[in-house]
Amino acid sequence: MDTDADSVIWVKQVDNPSAYGVVQFAEDGTINNFMEKPKEFVSDSAIIGIYYFKDGPGLRKELKYILDNEILDNGEYQLTDALSALMNQGKVFRPGTVNDWMDCGNKAITVETNSKMLGYLEGKPELRGENIQMENAEIIEPCYIGNNVVLKNAKVGPNVSLGDGCVVENATIEGSLIQTHSTISNIHLKDSMIGNHAHADGRWTSVSLGDYSRMD
Repeated sequence: MDTDADSVIWVKQVDNPSAYGVVQFAEDGTINNFMEKPKEFVSDSAIIGIYYFKDGPGLRKELKYILDNEILDNGEYQLTDALSALMNQGKVFRPGTVNDWMDCGNKAITVETNSKMLGYLEGKPELRGENIQMENAEIIEPCYIGNNVVLKNAKVGPNVSLGDGCVVENATIEGSLIQTHSTISNIHLKDSMIGNHAHADGRWTSVSLGDYSRMD
């Protein structure tokens, strides 16, 4: 990290920059502009939400000004407005970069992030809980299986996380994230995200189901 800079903003190249705040660069590599969710392409370097500020009180002052004056963009307060104000005062912003950025902004990205984490942890004991009951069941690694999970006539994996107390019966699950105490039955789930205390049963394949919801 360049501690000589007034600020470091960590960024990552993305395929869909219109969904993020992005930065533009000057010829010397410093950041010279911020744009929030640009509709037309200006940069594919997205702000990932990690920052370093040498002058914390200065940032706090700009944020307070935005709040006190209700400066909104599309109905939201934007951090990039405060960053732009600091830049206009002559503050130098430099980029920081990361190799991997695991965003969780929607179902598809959350499921993908879960798969990456399972790959990093494959073979680790923490991926297995206690009192896992299996009857005619198969686990294809990498998978996380929580405590008191029941697998009956089931195939689970790869890249599946099952929280505590889940029951999977007569079902196949691939590349999905299931929270706690949910029941998955008579279904082939793929690229899905299921909340807590939910029930999924039937013909659906790729779903997003919230807490205490039922789909059958």
